[in-house]
Amino acid sequence: MSEKLWGGRFSKTTDEMINEFQASIDFDKRMYYEDIAGSIAHATMLQKCGIISSEDKEAIVAGLKKILKDIEEGNFEFSVDLEDIHMNIEKRLTDAIGEAGGRLHTARSRNDQVALDTHLYVRREVAEIEALIIDMQEALLETADKYKDVIMPGYTHLQRAQPILFAHHMLAYFAMLVRDFARFQGVYERADIMPLGAGALAGTTFPIDREFVAKELNFGSIYHNSLDAVSDRDYIMEFLSAASILMAHLSRLSEETILWCSREFSFIELDDAHCTGSSMMPQKKNPDVSELVRGKAGRVIGHLTAMLTTVKGLPLAYNKDLQEDKEGLFDAIDTVKFSLLVYARIIRGMKVKEDMMRRAVEEDFSNATDLADYLVKKGMPFRGAHEVAGKAVHYAIEKGVYLKDLSIEEFKSLSPLFDDDIKDAIRPETCVAGRNSLGGTGYEQVKLQRELSQKIIEAEKQYAKEAADRQILI
Repeated sequence: MSEKLWGGRFSKTTDEMINEFQASIDFDKRMYYEDIAGSIAHATMLQKCGIISSEDKEAIVAGLKKILKDIEEGNFEFSVDLEDIHMNIEKRLTDAIGEAGGRLHTARSRNDQVALDTHLYVRREVAEIEALIIDMQEALLETADKYKDVIMPGYTHLQRAQPILFAHHMLAYFAMLVRDFARFQGVYERADIMPLGAGALAGTTFPIDREFVAKELNFGSIYHNSLDAVSDRDYIMEFLSAASILMAHLSRLSEETILWCSREFSFIELDDAHCTGSSMMPQKKNPDVSELVRGKAGRVIGHLTAMLTTVKGLPLAYNKDLQEDKEGLFDAIDTVKFSLLVYARIIRGMKVKEDMMRRAVEEDFSNATDLADYLVKKGMPFRGAHEVAGKAVHYAIEKGVYLKDLSIEEFKSLSPLFDDDIKDAIRPETCVAGRNSLGGTGYEQVKLQRELSQKIIEAEKQYAKEAADRQILI
């Protein structure tokens, strides 16, 4: 006779290799808090609806709280034979309180139970990730404020294009994180749907109160189709999608950080505490953390691909394939949280080499567009001005100088529209200040961006606080 909690149908015990292959306890035990909270809410509802006695309910709740204490104190031994966190807890409960423990699973299935646990877990982790996104945004904004007047080359095709403010560059990543935050808000909304009460797939014959359970667990809404409730993994795919995009953003920042701290750029220096050295070459200071974050982005994207592939051919409702939703999800959560946490430290700890950035914008031709714009403002059509500016660049390259080094006479030989004010017009500060269009790199525009960013952070903090306050407490 099988000793499994579901073993009544079986005359043989499960093959040990099969036990290990299908068990999920090694990774889903991290959802113990959610499992216990869900079971307490379920038992409370069963008693309220007259399905179990008050005595049984009190014994179940007390037993579950004792199990929670044991787990958190390290006094709980998880068993692979019991497959998952749900059955490990239920077996321990039944052993402790007897027959009352066997009544806990009335009107529910492991299908809606695991769905409930995962919804609760994702909801909690999203709230924590949102707080980390805000911290990362604050690090970027602090750095933009600290170096608000520093000018650097802006790039396209990794070629110097136009002078921009370093703060403008930092705030571009801030803007990416604003969208990331909004995406995780959407994930939270889709995770904030209560599946318990769907049973295995068709509901239950018992007179349960799903609205009561949803209120107990602070859910915003309830699944209205039991098949959908136990088979939906959209919120996990959405999480992995949002996480992948966030990691792609951090990977882009990592790439620039790695470039900027190289000898070839030398735009920044990372804090010693955030770098490593070489076992052979004593001069090395390696941006290993940035490289790791860049590498881990591919790992998270891989989890999204795996999840999409897993669900694409599944019939309704629950299939064991869906157990594959958790390892990738859990790893993605850990990776995103680590990456955000460590990158906020990197940004706050880095030193910007203002002199090197200044030299870069003075020893290039990124002011060529401003040279053309100067002629346009004097009345020349842009296409003509573009040609003259191109010729000026070619002339300077042939001479081995930069545009700022050309004499007024040389400028006038290219076009009579050039005047004595051309030198000031192509200074990096003038190039930056002139780009005062909405969202541009001009000093006033970047100041407005910094002010707007602070307002966005305040709004996000309010949302994150409300999300955190809705997390369940036992």
